[in-house]
Amino acid sequence: MAFTRATGKHRRPGRVQRTTARAAGVAALTTTGVIGTLAASPALAAEAPAPVDTGLTPVISLGDTVAERVDAQAAAQWEAAQQKQAEQAARKLAAERAEQAREAEERADREAERKRLNTFVPPIAGSYVSTGYKTGGSLWSSGSHTGIDFHAATGTPVHAVGVGTVVETGWGGAYGNQVVIRMADGMYTQYGHLSSIGVTVGQQVVAGQQIAVSGSTGNVTGPHLHFEARTGAEYGSDVDPIAYLRTHGVQV
Repeated sequence: MAFTRATGKHRRPGRVQRTTARAAGVAALTTTGVIGTLAASPALAAEAPAPVDTGLTPVISLGDTVAERVDAQAAAQWEAAQQKQAEQAARKLAAERAEQAREAEERADREAERKRLNTFVPPIAGSYVSTGYKTGGSLWSSGSHTGIDFHAATGTPVHAVGVGTVVETGWGGAYGNQVVIRMADGMYTQYGHLSSIGVTVGQQVVAGQQIAVSGSTGNVTGPHLHFEARTGAEYGSDVDPIAYLRTHGVQV
């Protein structure tokens, strides 16, 4: 009785086909460096069978155990590469966030400094102007008032109206005891008729800092604070002090 050889798509591959396919996989692993590592292992070298000469192309036939180890090492290398990429991405993201935080802090510092330099206050808290700028009369040698007077009893705290550096202190003739401050914006402010002075030349002051107490020294008819805004440190460079204060947000 004759038997017909099975044919069709489910036929088991022949030995030559299986060996050739395995060899192609080995060749691919060799290019990645995996097979080189395995070849260096005495245990794996002992397991690997000798090359089989099919008469067509020299191939290597590996046992299932060797192939599994090759696959495992390749998978481990792939996972290590993925982990390295993830770590690099995490470090990059952390550096970017740190830079953003640094820039935000610098912006906040600049804004705080800007506000500090632009903050102004009245020289006498809760007071009012009793004599206006350029008021005429014989009380002033120039024929008019070169500043404004704030109502204040003797001993009332006098404050720097803004950030600046003290450039003059002491006796100022008709002004009595005085303080002159060069402001951060380049202008000058003068405080006269003081009963005592609490700052020295070269000292840095900030808005609201007490620099003296009011009095009635110099050419006066009673205690008050004489206040001037100037373009220079000396007498004669005065400008409207109310306009100057209002420019900086102080309502007088």
